[in-house]
Amino acid sequence: MDEIVRQAVARAIVTMRDNLGERLTIDDLARAAMFSKFHFTRVFLRVTGLSPGRFLSALRLAEAKHLLATTAISVADISHQVGYNSVGTFSARFSGSVGVSPSGYRQLHGMAPRIADRQAQPGSGATVRGQLRVSVPAEVGPVFVGLFAARITEGAPARHAILPGPGPYALTDVPLGSWYVLTHAFGTCPHDGTQGLRPFTGLTGPVTVHRGVTASLADVRLRPRHGFDPPVLLALPSLRQAALTRSIAS
Repeated sequence: MDEIVRQAVARAIVTMRDNLGERLTIDDLARAAMFSKFHFTRVFLRVTGLSPGRFLSALRLAEAKHLLATTAISVADISHQVGYNSVGTFSARFSGSVGVSPSGYRQLHGMAPRIADRQAQPGSGATVRGQLRVSVPAEVGPVFVGLFAARITEGAPARHAILPGPGPYALTDVPLGSWYVLTHAFGTCPHDGTQGLRPFTGLTGPVTVHRGVTASLADVRLRPRHGFDPPVLLALPSLRQAALTRSIAS
């Protein structure tokens, strides 16, 4: 990736993070990136996998998740703090993206006891399978792997599994359509000088499931997360705590 493009997109993301409660336009973000509006939109999508507007919306909801889990600020105040004028709109967006209401997320302390797959589309009998591999020497796991319509872990997955670590996976009875395979985990990298757990992510796709297809192959390479990755919006079980427990035990 061209370093000038990386720096431009990074400037736009910093502007988003610093102004979550403000009304930001594409023109504002393009100025921060020092690109024309049309060129900025194209390169931002290429670098992050999402449009600038959708990435900003994801950052706002991710900050709301953090505030709900770590503070006693009211839902109404949080909604305004992350740029929503209507508490009702905020609650609907949060529930649809995270899988639980803002108040429910607070009661769960940010950890989902279970994840429900998407029910709107019937399964096709097809299977998406492959290998989960790690791109750097690391101890990683457990690993969430799910199928999503876009390049972001948001809303109910079409199908999902939580595996003890990298290796083979299979998601069965996948609905017809095109799906991105997204993975999330925590792990340690003992050989790079860092300490503690680091978040890992991986993506491949889209994988298209046609009528009559019995299996699709989709290998995924997990790597440490970086600032260009969209936040994880869907409430997941405590992968961090499970990874920490495993790390202490070993």
